[in-house]
Amino acid sequence: MSILGRILMVEDDPKDVELSLTALEEYNLANEVVVARDGEEALDYLYKRGKFADRLNGNPAVLLLDLKLPKINGLEVLQRVRADEKLMMIPVVVLTSSHEEKDMVASYKLGVNAYVVKPVEFHQFVNAIKELGVFWAVINQPPPGSIRKN
Repeated sequence: MSILGRILMVEDDPKDVELSLTALEEYNLANEVVVARDGEEALDYLYKRGKFADRLNGNPAVLLLDLKLPKINGLEVLQRVRADEKLMMIPVVVLTSSHEEKDMVASYKLGVNAYVVKPVEFHQFVNAIKELGVFWAVINQPPPGSIRKN
């Protein structure tokens, strides 16, 4: 199998992070899952700033982005990613609890690749994460520069 891409998960809910990581690790779906706990940390990762200044080069194969985040919200992160020539090709999947039409419309207007509402039920949530991981980190052909070069 080819090299699997990194996943950048931007999520502030510790329970959702734990469930997501467990689901992804159970199926060995990514070489690396990086977790950012807020929008500012996500941008620090993408721009190699702060604690991520020394991270390996290359963009993630996919960005799993919650909308309701502290410091900088998910829509702002998405807007900045899509406005930056070096980041704009990263596939972005909004993974949120928001059923609000305005959030969905705003996400698609900003160029999100997919909008997924987090299932409330435990097994449905785990299965949704596994399916997202399989598609975006394994099946989907990521844009050039997204696979880590050692």
